[in-house]
Parts: sequence; structure tokens; C-alpha cells
Amino acid sequence: MSRWFNIAGPCRADKHYMLSPTSRLPDLEMVIEQESYFVVHAPRQTGKTTAMLSLAKQLTATGRYAAVMVSVEVGSAFNHDPGAAELAILGTWRNTIEDNLPLELRHPAWIYNAPGQRISESLRAWSQAIERPLVLFIDEIDSLQDETLISVLRQLRDGYRSRPENFPSSVGLIGLRDVRDYKVASGGSKRLNTASPFNIKVSSITLRNFNASEVAELYQQHTEYTGQIFTPEATATAFDLTQGQPWLVNALAKEVVEKMVKDRNIAITKEHILQAKEILIARQDTHLDSLAERLREARVKAIIEPMLAGLELGDIPNDDIQFVIDLGLCKMHPQGGLTIANPIYREVLPRVLTVTPMASLPTIAPTWLTPEGELNTDALLSAFIKFWRQHGEPLLGSTGYHEIAPHLVLMAFLHRVVNGGGTLEREYAIGSDRMDLCLRYKGVTLGIELKVWRDKKRDPQGEGIEQLESYLARLGLDFGWLLVFDRRKNALPIEERLSTEIIMTPNQRSITVIRA
Repeated sequence: MSRWFNIAGPCRADKHYMLSPTSRLPDLEMVIEQESYFVVHAPRQTGKTTAMLSLAKQLTATGRYAAVMVSVEVGSAFNHDPGAAELAILGTWRNTIEDNLPLELRHPAWIYNAPGQRISESLRAWSQAIERPLVLFIDEIDSLQDETLISVLRQLRDGYRSRPENFPSSVGLIGLRDVRDYKVASGGSKRLNTASPFNIKVSSITLRNFNASEVAELYQQHTEYTGQIFTPEATATAFDLTQGQPWLVNALAKEVVEKMVKDRNIAITKEHILQAKEILIARQDTHLDSLAERLREARVKAIIEPMLAGLELGDIPNDDIQFVIDLGLCKMHPQGGLTIANPIYREVLPRVLTVTPMASLPTIAPTWLTPEGELNTDALLSAFIKFWRQHGEPLLGSTGYHEIAPHLVLMAFLHRVVNGGGTLEREYAIGSDRMDLCLRYKGVTLGIELKVWRDKKRDPQGEGIEQLESYLARLGLDFGWLLVFDRRKNALPIEERLSTEIIMTPNQRSITVIRA
């Protein structure tokens, strides 16, 4: 049977390249042994379901427990009718238990008495009927909302004190978020903001990403199976780009070995991994798409928008910062400060936000290309000035991210430029008050820095030249563009302020300052 890198659903050792599913949850068996109730939360497609399915099998195989993973997702269709939700949930649980546990450990008879008690009564009867302590992992718990969510959590809490003889010895709630962030109002406008009504949990455990040696170990399985080698540089690049996010690690490798380099005699190089990254970002698979959907949420926007603009975060609640970390969008940098979780997400987020401005762009003839198809940066500058004069300000309203509207419109324009023949890379960070862009097109590399002149601030040109010069030094370039977008209320009309000027720095770098 062939094996492959998995990017959909739980991993299976007989079909997929995979690491030990429980190695990233090292303390969980002790928590279960202590008859604890707990929460495991981590972003989508990090391996939660695979890990918990595997742990349930291991626990049952010891002969000490009856352990099974069930899901409550079907109940989410009945978030305003807890009684109907209970029936749907218990129906799927019955099938799951039949598929995963031997006859002597299964539920003898499901109890469908009073609504609001069916789950607790059924779990009580099941715990009493079998010889072993019952361990239950409840997946997709945060798909439930409103009365249904509260009802399920209360039934678990009410039965807790009767464990282990009369209720599950240990229960784990598995989802994207910690309990306090579960939704309790339609549309998710309100959250529990407290561990009650599940205040019996002893711990909140999150599933970490792969580390660099685990990425190498995963890719080595492909080498052992097929003979095809991943060079050390390729593996290191995959880790750098993904920071070990499991879906991304698998998706990069899958793209390379199944589409790009089918000949198993050809080694996978760093260049292959970089090419696969561009394909993934451009294609925006479901994983990246669901990430992008989060950008519409007000509490996510309140953090991502200033990050992209290089501004300070301001008065953001701790819960909201923890929320973007739990979603896997951001992480705390070891040297302090919030940062986007990995370089691929750092590329995806602004690119997603440019979709509407890109759709709003007029048809633009590629006057920036020479007859030989090379990029002429002077012609590109002329094309941008013409574009901005005609279309810049009207397009600023095409995005909900107003603080970075100029950035997004410029990036939409530049995506037209690189489409099919180049790349556009971005750098941004909290507090840096800038965004850096690197446009590569065949043999030409152009470093660009974006600054915004805001009300009650001084002209950012001087600081921008200094910052751009250090960026150009890193890129090994002696010329670049500094764009200063004047967003002050009393700014001159676009016709009067739109200008370009070339400045030579003391280090003999030529900087074109564009005021827009």
C-alpha cells in the first residue's frame, strides 16, 4: 500500500507519513489517571483529532480504561433546541462507540428521558454498566453555541462528582478555543468569558507545533519509503516557512513530491520548497481560506490591522490577544511582542486583504515591461503614478482595513505587475510604523518602503529614508522606493501632492521618494 503526506482528516499510520500522535501531549495520561476533566485546544489541522483518537485506543488497549473519542458537531444544527441536539449527538455517539469499542465496553441502552438530562443520564448508565472507568474525549465542542452548549457543559459538570463509578472518570473537551472563549450568542458576538459552567477542568492543554527535528523525521519517512531525499536545506526551509505548523509542513511536502518532483531520483531542494510555498499561497487551500475568514472578525481585525500598519496595538484585552494565539494566527516572539505565527501566514494575510482591491482594479496595460519581457523600474514608476492619480483614492474605500488601505491598494497594483512572472514579499512588525516590500521579477529586485503621514505626526520621510536604507542593505541593493502616503485630514489634493524626488544617501544609495 502506498503512503502519502496527509492534509485532510485524521492521520492513519498504515496510509500516512506521521509522527507519534501523542508525543506533543506528554502530560495527558497523568491528568487522566488523576480522574481529571480538562480542555485540549489548538488551531485547526494541528493533529488534535489524530492525537486523541490514538490516545483513546492506547488507553483502551492497556485494559484499564474504556476510552473513546466522540463528536458533538451534529448538535450545532440545533443550537436553539438543546433537546433535539441531545438526540442527534447521542445518535452519532452510539455509532462511534460501536465502531471503536468491543461489545463488553459498549453502552447497554441509551436513555432518552427528559430533555436537558439525556447526555448525563446516558453517561451515568454507561459508567455503571461496564467494569472499567470510562474516559470520554468530546471533539468539536466549540461548534456548539447558546443554550445547547450551556446544557451540555452543565450536564457534564453535574455528573462530575459521581465519577468514576457513576460517571466518566475523565472527560476532555477538544476544540479550537479554551472554555472561556466558547460562543454563547448567535453569531458569536458574546462569549462565556469564564470557565463556568465547566469550572471543574483542572487544566487547559494546547497542542504545540512540530519542532525542527520532528519536521526532519517526518520527511525522512518519505525518504525511507521511496528513496527520494529531502536535502537538509529543504527541510530547514520548510521549518522556517511553517514554524512547524503541521498542516503546512505536510502541504509543502505533498505539493513537491506529488506534483513538482515525481521522479524519486531527484532530490528535493530548498528551491522546490520555496516554489511550493508560492503555489500554496496563490491557491489558498481550505486551511488558508478558513484562516483568512477570521480576518473579518472585529476582535481579530483590531490586532492584525495595526500589526500590518506597524503601529502599536493599543488597549487590546488580554483575552483577544490569547484568542489570536489560540487560533494559530499569532504567537508571542521569544524577544517579546506579538508576531504573525509563521512566514507563510505573514504572506497570506495581506494577500487575502488585497483580493477586493485587486478585483476593483481597472485594466492596466503592462507598460513596465521591455520588449524582452524584463521589468523596467522607471516605466513601472510612471505607470504607478498614472494609476494612483486616476484610481488611487477611489480604491481606498474597497477595503475594511482603513488604516492600511493605501498599503493594500499598492499591493494589489504590484500583484498585477508580478502576476505570473515574479514574487512580492512583505515585512511588517508591531511598532515599526512601516511595511517593507520586496518585488522580484526575473533578474530585477526592487525594495520598497511604505510610510503613512498621519495627523499630529511629523513628516515621516527622514525616518523612512533611514529605515529603507537598512532594508536595502539587507537585500544587497543600491536603489529603492520610499512611498509616503499623506493621510492627514488637511492633506493637499492628490493632484498637488503627488510627486517624485530622487535622493542620494551618504552611502550612495539612490532612493526615489514618492508622495501620494
